Amino acid sequence: MPLRLRGVFRSRWTAGAPWAVHGREEHCAVMHYVISGQCLLTLDDRPEPVVLRTGDLALFPHGTEHTLSDAPGRTAVPLHVALPQRPPGTADAVRIGGSGEEVQLMCGGLHYAPLGESPLYRSLPPVIVATRQDLERAPLLRDTLNSLVTQCPDSDTSSEVITLRAFEMVLLLALHLSLNEGLPDSTPPEAVRHPGISRALAAMHADVSRPWTLPDLAREAAMSRSSFSETFRELLGESPARHLTRRRMQEAARLLTETTESQHTIAAKVGYQSTVGLHLAFRKWFDMPPGEYRNRHVR
Repeated sequence: MPLRLRGVFRSRWTAGAPWAVHGREEHCAVMHYVISGQCLLTLDDRPEPVVLRTGDLALFPHGTEHTLSDAPGRTAVPLHVALPQRPPGTADAVRIGGSGEEVQLMCGGLHYAPLGESPLYRSLPPVIVATRQDLERAPLLRDTLNSLVTQCPDSDTSSEVITLRAFEMVLLLALHLSLNEGLPDSTPPEAVRHPGISRALAAMHADVSRPWTLPDLAREAAMSRSSFSETFRELLGESPARHLTRRRMQEAARLLTETTESQHTIAAKVGYQSTVGLHLAFRKWFDMPPGEYRNRHVR
């Protein structure tokens, strides 16, 4: 999954019973890590709330609407009222609720470029919950979360990039844990679980510059061409050729906005033999040429 964070709004919450906060759907990933205490997580389409305890992590890959509270039936404060301004790259400390039992949370709004949303990412469930016991099997994820707790929300500007990449690591490691461990509330996408399709995807994403053909990818998957093509389309909702083009365009867009490399160099890195080939494919995909895309997004 070609995902890279552009910015993070992070906050540390102290909530005393009674309390409840309702977050609308966000155009970013959202995470809540319970530092101490416990709370309830409720989604509109699920009748039973999930109990989050000390050391548990809840990740919303698509920023799905949800409510956090100390008990069922609370009147929730909208998040945009409790935190009206949440620009990426900033941090805040929040205290809400009454004088009852407290819970402390580290929360983050993880903003990534929309072009990073591959079909695999879009197929992820609304919420992924990793318990403290799950995180014990993923010590790098656990330790990264705990290191962020010590500097959240207070962090000087010089460490902003490090903090951003640390949250990015949390996101990717949590997704990896979900896909490999089959965590509750997180059914792994069938494409990842399929031995042949997953091998072909890994090869394709690892080397977008290679002139992949359908026979090449079918061989990586150890499948016949017809079976590979049919299964790929069934699991990912698009053909292997379109998925490869999507991945190449994502990488080209990233290189255009994050580097100063020439279009000739970028074309070679994403599998096109000339800048003309990249230009035609890029314009068809983004409805603008690469140069215009770079000018708009760099500004």
